[in-house]
Amino acid sequence: MAGAQVHMCKTIFPAHANQHGELSAGQLLKWIDTTACLAAEKHAGFSCVTASVDDIQFEETARVGQIIGIKAKVNRAFNTSMEVGVKVTLQDPLTNVEKLISVAFSTYVARPADGEKVTLKPVELLTPQDSLEYTLAAERRKIRLDHEHDFKILIQECGMKNEHVCNKEEDAVSTDLTHVQSIELVLPPHANHQGNTFGGQIMAWMETAATISASRLSCCHPTLKSVDMFKFRGPSTVGDRLIFNAIVNNTFQKSVEVGVRVEAYNCEEWGKGHARHINSAFFIFNAIKENGELFTFPRVKSTTKDGLRRYHEAIARKRIRLARKYVLLRKEDDFIPDPWDQTNQVNIINNNIAELTIMAEKPGWEVARTLDHIRIFTLEEDSLAIKVEMQVQIPSELAFSLLSDFTLQNF
Repeated sequence: MAGAQVHMCKTIFPAHANQHGELSAGQLLKWIDTTACLAAEKHAGFSCVTASVDDIQFEETARVGQIIGIKAKVNRAFNTSMEVGVKVTLQDPLTNVEKLISVAFSTYVARPADGEKVTLKPVELLTPQDSLEYTLAAERRKIRLDHEHDFKILIQECGMKNEHVCNKEEDAVSTDLTHVQSIELVLPPHANHQGNTFGGQIMAWMETAATISASRLSCCHPTLKSVDMFKFRGPSTVGDRLIFNAIVNNTFQKSVEVGVRVEAYNCEEWGKGHARHINSAFFIFNAIKENGELFTFPRVKSTTKDGLRRYHEAIARKRIRLARKYVLLRKEDDFIPDPWDQTNQVNIINNNIAELTIMAEKPGWEVARTLDHIRIFTLEEDSLAIKVEMQVQIPSELAFSLLSDFTLQNF
């Protein structure tokens, strides 16, 4: 059969919005999870639970009175699990303009009443787009399976051996000041008919704690821009007490990463203090000042070994996000380069030098990696730019001689 599809359409009311009239990101995450889960259950014929969620990017914030459209479709079934793709659109009823504001991919597994594993039927491919999504689903699955291994390699490359690098920043703010703890009791409205807590509800509670944590670093209201890939480590059921611990891990000038850990207790575990770690996720925020400019977050420092680990892991996750956004999931653009020949090479060289000089002087460059006397910067606007700086100590006349000798340009 063709991939099961489900559509949800919601008008944004004040009850769905924050104090600024903007749609709560937690509410949107609940709608996304609900729609995706219904598509998964339509394909499987059984109740389904969220196993993992890929990176989610939010391109625009919806407001009260606008209309959210959510379309979920099963892209591919992998024996006992399936990938569901979700597209979120925003429509303004006054202008009738519709925009795509988010694309997400989640993995679901069937959970029948008897608890047995279910072998899912394959998705029938009816259109070229179905075939494309079917193929890409396999690539995304490989990324999920390799994520932990790749992450460990990046951690080693990000310089965790230098444990005190994050404490050398002047005027850095201690991450201890951003810690937030909150508790929730899982009630029947928060769960499905089998008593399992909805994954979207847990994500919404996590987003609330993360927003409060991020707000402690800025004088502006933080806006959720993305959620990193994560998986649900264990189930939660009606009656569980859920403890949410949120803290800022690192800042990157115009953005901040907040990590949230969720622990669950049933009544017996609650009395004994035995927690079940059921989820951890990482939320990326920015903040807009009253004049419309992005707020620059202060640098942070940690006073604990665990905080230093989170600091460096945030750098590794940022590098992974950049790779996925600009390499694995890059979009085609309309850029056409100027053809090179000997008649126009001087003009092309001059234009390139001018553009690179202007780009290098732009504000907002963020340090992505530091090596011995070398710093690598990134700048995200409509595209990704990378700048490398290296410090050398040589006499000025020698530096001039080397830079002016064009025969040495073999890069």
